[in-house]
Order: sequence, then structure tokens, then C-alpha cells
Amino acid sequence: MTMKTIGDIATGRLAQDQLACEFADVAPLLDATAAAAAASRCFYCYDAPCIQACPTQIDIPGFIRKIGNGNLKGAAVDILSANPLGGMCARVCPTEILCEGSCVRNHPGDKPVAIGALQRHATDRAMARGEPLFSRAPDTGRRVAVVGAGPAGLACAYRLALAGHRAVIFDARDKPGGLNEYGIAAYKTVEDYAQREIEWLHSIGGIEIRTGMALGRDVTLDELRTQYDAVFLGFGLAGVRELGLDGETLGGVMNAVDFIEQVRQADDLASVPVGRRVVVIGGGNTAVDACVQSRKLGATNVTMAYRRGVENMSATWAEREFAQTNGVGIVTHAKPVRLIGVDGQVTGVEFERDAERFVIEADIVLKAIGQTLVPVGVARELLTLDGGRIVTDENRQTTLPKVWAGGDCATHEGLDLTVQAVQDGKLAAASIDASFALTAIKAA
Repeated sequence: MTMKTIGDIATGRLAQDQLACEFADVAPLLDATAAAAAASRCFYCYDAPCIQACPTQIDIPGFIRKIGNGNLKGAAVDILSANPLGGMCARVCPTEILCEGSCVRNHPGDKPVAIGALQRHATDRAMARGEPLFSRAPDTGRRVAVVGAGPAGLACAYRLALAGHRAVIFDARDKPGGLNEYGIAAYKTVEDYAQREIEWLHSIGGIEIRTGMALGRDVTLDELRTQYDAVFLGFGLAGVRELGLDGETLGGVMNAVDFIEQVRQADDLASVPVGRRVVVIGGGNTAVDACVQSRKLGATNVTMAYRRGVENMSATWAEREFAQTNGVGIVTHAKPVRLIGVDGQVTGVEFERDAERFVIEADIVLKAIGQTLVPVGVARELLTLDGGRIVTDENRQTTLPKVWAGGDCATHEGLDLTVQAVQDGKLAAASIDASFALTAIKAA
């Protein structure tokens, strides 16, 4: 393949067969024998700590017992009744700090039960077979507007549809899925899985998805509150934090989330340009995904630079080890000072550590220092914000009547994870459903 070079940034660094290998499923599906062996290791604990560690409270010992007994449909029902995006979560959840991290077998000399792999084994089979697992309640005539087709919005809409309500999802993007579609490394969700999962969710009925519809541009919150019985806001964090440094506008400097999206949406991975030397600034999972994808595209030297120590990184130990296994160098206690360039193109980043300065050369610099709320279409005087998030109560209800919120855009317990967003959507749907029931009682 001919390589098109722009300085030290190039497309087609690797041949198609190499790219196919690099971006193959990072955690292939278990076969029946391996799944049975993995399930046999579970102690089926009473008051299992793995359940408590799961934000969606899946009955983990229950579904694993069913897998061991060959009842994969029953296992899928257990999982998806608690987490309607259980297939995606099986792929992207940091199980090492959640269910598997709490497994009673997780101690020196042993290893935790492969809960994530078993969860995927059951959910993938159920989706592949296409057999119905759940059915909608009779239509109630209630309509709910859901803003954002990410994990929180999808979970909320699905649970509302199950209860017999109708959910209309509005999303600014061309495709639904939010973070699952645009913001997760391509090697974690292969074969267009995010869209296949949405098709499964949509098959329950009672859900309409309207893409290309942005809050504040195509529809207003006041309009939604007037036209619908309730509104759920789950539009995530669309803004990206800036470094605020000299040289940030140089060519070759971009946001890591944009780079990840570029890779995820590419029809041909060989068309994605990548530097020979890449520096990613940040210490979270987004930084890891950007680093590893750079390596898999053919970058020679990839460095993840973080201003604090490893213990402060939001990326889990498993993600860090995965990055290093894939040839990523990690530099800690490195505070970025300025970005250096020649003829408008970035050539390196100057860092400071203990009053000493050093430069790491780079053709591309990816910024992964966090995302922020873009409150377009959200009335600050009506909807309370705190620390850049929409304030909600424990049921994900906001301070504005008829409006709930969840996912990364809202305040909630726990980390900003797909599984937490799903739980937020579930809680909001239950609260909305309860509010409809209360209204009906008052009207009677």
C-alpha cells in the first residue's frame, strides 16, 4: 500500500491484513466448553459481594449458575432484566474494579471468576438467536422525551417502553449510541456491536429515535416539557477541557475523543492518519484508548503523559497494563508547560517535573484531560447546575418539574462509566413511571 506522508503523519502505515489483526476483538467470545469451565469456578455466594459491586445489581451468581446448567436464555434474562445494555457492559466495564474486583476468589494464589466474559457469552447468544426475552406492558398513552441516545438515554427509554409508555429519543448525532458508538476504542466493540445492541433494544417496541436533533438548536426544553408527559436528559458531556497552553492551536494537536471517533467511524482504517511519534496527555481510559489505537494504527513511539502519579490515574490497573503490553510508554509526574512547533505543526511537548523541564518529541498530540457539560438549551435559571453537572436527587429527578437527568451530564454516585449511566437511566425510568401512577391516583 502506498503511504501518504504529511511530515511524520501518515495514512496506511500498516497493510490491511495487519490492521485487521490489530483491531480484532480484544476479548473473543468464550466457546461452550470454556464458558462451562469458567462458570464452574463460581461459589454462588450468599449475599455475593460481586452483586453489590455492580451498579446495576445484576444477580451474578444466579446467571452464572444458569450458564453452568446450560440455560443460556435464562442467564440472559437475568442479566438484561437488570442491565438492558448488558452486552456492551460485558465488553467495556472495568470488571477488575467492580464485580471481578470484589469476587471472593480475587486473592493471591487464585483469580476471580470471569464474570465479564460469562456475561458476554449469555447476552451475545441471546441477541444472535433473536428470540424475544421480554414483552411490553399495554400502552399507557404516556409519552416521554429522552434527550441523548447514549447509555443513559437508551436504558431509560427501554425501561419506559417495557412499562407501556412511549419514548421518543432525540440525539444530535447521525447515529444513536452516544459514547458506545463514538467514544470507545474500536478493538473493544467490533462488528458494529453498538448498533446491533440498539436494534435489539428497539425491537421491544414503543421507542422512536430521531437523530440529527440537537437540544437548543432543533428543539427546546420548554417545548419538550409542553409536548411530553416527562423529559429525561442524558446528553453526556460534549465539551472537552483545554490545556490552556501556548501552541495548543498547532497542527497535529487534537482532542483524544475526536481521534477515537475518527477511528471508530472510519470505513477504512488505513485512511486514518497517525503520527510516527504520538503523545497523549491524560491518565484516564480515554487516554489509554487513544494510545493503544495509535499503536495499532502503526505509530512507532506512543507516550501517555500524566501530571500526577500512577495511583491518581482514573485508568484502572488493567487498562494501564494493557497499554504497556501494547507498547505504550507511561510518563508520570509530568506537567505540560507548552507545545512546541515548527511552521505551524507540532513537534513536541515540553513538560516540567520537580522544577526540571524536558521535551518529548511528537508529530501528533492528543488531549485527554476530561470532558465538560455544554449546557446549550438548558436554562440555568430553572435547572440547577453544580460543578458542571445537572443536579438530581436519588431518583435522578432534577429541580425542574417533569425533568429527570442521568449519565455523565448529571450528578450521581459512582464513576462515569457506561454501567453507571445505565443505572441512572433505570432509576429515572422507574421514578417517571411512579410519577405517572401517582398522577393517575390523584386524578381518580
